[in-house]
Formats: sequence, C-alpha cells, structure tokens
Amino acid sequence: MFNQIFNEDCIAGMARHLPDHSVDLVITDPPFGIEFQAKKANYNRKGSRVLEGYNEIKGVDYPEFTRNWLTQVKRVLKPSGSLYIFSGWNYLKDLLIALDELDIQLVNHLVWKYQFGLVTTRKYVTSHYHVLFAGIDEKQRRFYPYARFEKDAQHPDGGSAHYKDKEDVWNIPREYWNGDVKTPTKLPAELIRKILAYSSLPGDVVLDPFLGSGQTAVVSRMEGRQYVGFEIVPEYFQFAQQRLDSGQYRLKSEK
Repeated sequence: MFNQIFNEDCIAGMARHLPDHSVDLVITDPPFGIEFQAKKANYNRKGSRVLEGYNEIKGVDYPEFTRNWLTQVKRVLKPSGSLYIFSGWNYLKDLLIALDELDIQLVNHLVWKYQFGLVTTRKYVTSHYHVLFAGIDEKQRRFYPYARFEKDAQHPDGGSAHYKDKEDVWNIPREYWNGDVKTPTKLPAELIRKILAYSSLPGDVVLDPFLGSGQTAVVSRMEGRQYVGFEIVPEYFQFAQQRLDSGQYRLKSEK
C-alpha cells in the first residue's frame, strides 16, 4: 500500500487503502476553497508548460469537506505522528475549526514567507502561507529538535543555528522551473525536507492526501521515507507518477 500513489478522491481513497494508525507524517496543501484566479502566465511563465485541471472546492462546501478529509487523516495518523497543513488566509478559519472539533491538537501556527506575490493596487501583496503543525497525542508526538543542526551549532549571523531554524517564520524561496513542465502550485523541496527532518525518520510513512505535482512523494523518497498519496486530477496524477517512475525531479517540456 505504501510507495504508491492513487488517482482518486482522498477521502474515499484513505478509507479504502490505509489502515488505522499506519502513517507517521502528513504534509499537504489542500485546495484553496476559493475561485482560483491565478493565470498560467503567473506561474513561470509559459502557459503551454503549466498543467490544466486544478480541482477547486466551493466555499459553501469547504467546512464539511475539511472535516471529512481531516477525519480520515486523524484515523490513519499514528499517535506519535504529525500533520502539517498549508493554507492561504481565505478559509483558514475552517481548518482551525475542524482541527478543534476533531480534537486534533495545534502545536504551532507557522508562517512560510516566500518571494512571490501578485501585484496589487487596492490591497497589500500576499507573500506568505499559513502552516498548521498539529498532532493527535501530544505526549507521544515525535519531534527531533537537533535534526538539522547540532545543539551548539552557531548561525553565520550569530546565535544558535538550531534556534533560528526553528523559529515560526520560515523564509524559503519558491522554486521556479523555467522551461520545465509544472503545476500551478508546488511546495519547494527545501520546505518539505525541513518538515521531514524535524518530524520523521528514514523509513517512516509520509502521506499527502492532495498530492498535486507529487512533490511530497518525490522529496520523501529522496530523503529515504516511504510515501503514499492521492490526487483526483488525472493530469496531475500522471505528472506525479511520471516523476516517480522516471526518478527525475523536473520533467522537460516537449513543447
């Protein structure tokens, strides 16, 4: 069941394929819950290289949808496991309410600060993501505080390296795949590596219910973890499967 991905709805798919308490870590970026207005030209930059098919959830349906997939995540996550959810601000409240209703414990409300934001004339530029770090059993949840830096390691700018790395605002650039096939949304590998280091060990099982480009699965395998994922959009699933089958991080466009 592990080291494979499935082209199906994640709620039904998790119920069908994953036993209780079988997953060590969940990393996911669920649908925005808004009308996705970003144009292919905004995503670096040639439209022919950006895959179609982003699957959106209507705002009115978002609370129930969120509770349903989080219910399955809580079932499959080990008591020692962790959950990282990426979210814009629009429907953040629905995620927070669902976590509370399901008794999934919020550990940190992190912020990923990136270098990309659409030009605006009537509001401030949005250039960050919310990252909800949560677990289901605070006593058993694993965390490896010195996974990336030794306890006495010094940061080049002074001070403790591991302290600075564990601050709750993460400045990690987006990846721009010039000339390569891509999906409209994709987490940078460095972001996933950071989460893997602090919240998992080699051989652990990492789940992404909304796999998209396959980034979580690809990076997890690169870092010696097992993976499992679900993607409902056929074009995205095929792209993710091709990346995994070929062993290539980036796929060149044929156009």
